[in-house]
Amino acid sequence: MNEELDNHIHKLRLQHKLSQQDLATAIGVSRKTISTVETGRFTPSVVIALKIAEHFNVPVESVFELKKDQ
Repeated sequence: MNEELDNHIHKLRLQHKLSQQDLATAIGVSRKTISTVETGRFTPSVVIALKIAEHFNVPVESVFELKKDQ
């Protein structure tokens, strides 16, 4: 079974009219961190995941989702 973390950061950023840099600055990380998390190349720490969810005022489960291939 292959587990993969999916996310909705890009969609949330577009809804809130934020650039990757805007979000990065707001939560205290680099733009590259947001880019790599958003594209699935990097799994964020729990702290970063919670900060992203808090910034958009949504539950972390609304931002990140564990996908399982069967």
